[in-house]
Amino acid sequence: MGTPANGRELALPGLGTKVLHNRVQAERSVTDIIDVGEGVPVRAAQPSAPLARRAGKTLAEELRLQMADEIVRGALAPGAALDETELARRFQVSRTPVREAIRQLAASGLIESRPHRGAVVAQPSHEHLIGMFEAMAELEALCAGLAAQRITPSERHALAASHEELRAMIQSGDPQRYHEINEAFHSRIYAGAHNSYLADITLATRVRVQPFRRAQFRNLGRLAKSHQEHDLVVTAIMRGDREGAMRAMRDHIVTVRVGYEMYALSLASGVHI
Repeated sequence: MGTPANGRELALPGLGTKVLHNRVQAERSVTDIIDVGEGVPVRAAQPSAPLARRAGKTLAEELRLQMADEIVRGALAPGAALDETELARRFQVSRTPVREAIRQLAASGLIESRPHRGAVVAQPSHEHLIGMFEAMAELEALCAGLAAQRITPSERHALAASHEELRAMIQSGDPQRYHEINEAFHSRIYAGAHNSYLADITLATRVRVQPFRRAQFRNLGRLAKSHQEHDLVVTAIMRGDREGAMRAMRDHIVTVRVGYEMYALSLASGVHI
């Protein structure tokens, strides 16, 4: 693949620098130039439509999801300076939710906060990203294994209900809604493990990995495959098969990581997988 005429490149989190495909470039609405930290100019997006608030989501949470998505897609490049005033103007919100969203993104590792210098988009290394997914796989596997032994009848019913809700979402093809229900599905497994400390550290790790987990749902056919993987986890939990539940969940998270890498490479190449 040749370099675009303007010579710009796309750095995808965890995958290093990739050439920016013209299709991705064309999807961006641009107006003026803003600074990205190391003297590299990029174009700022035109004002977005006001953020839509979904049930249970604050403005800061909605903004965090939007910004995380842009970072994972490479629309906000590594090293880009994040100006609170500019972001508030773009998303038509006050600076308060912008400040909170930046704080949350810094906690997840997607943004680096620099004292007296503002915040910039981070560039996690491939090794760091793999490490996060490895930790996530083991923590979730442990939760699934304990849930197979400890889940209560009412928790079994709630887990099965979430699983069926995800099945219904496959037909809609809405990756964002599937992601939201998927988060609830995994949280039910954490609760079923009946180990609050394990649930806390697993959730904290999930928050850091969340943007990358969410991105892989955009791969063609990924929603159906995700549900098939969940089916193995749920079946093992319902049977009380601790080892089977751990193995199925670990395999699921490994597949999620591979799915993210496929999605990131598809952005870099311009070929939708």
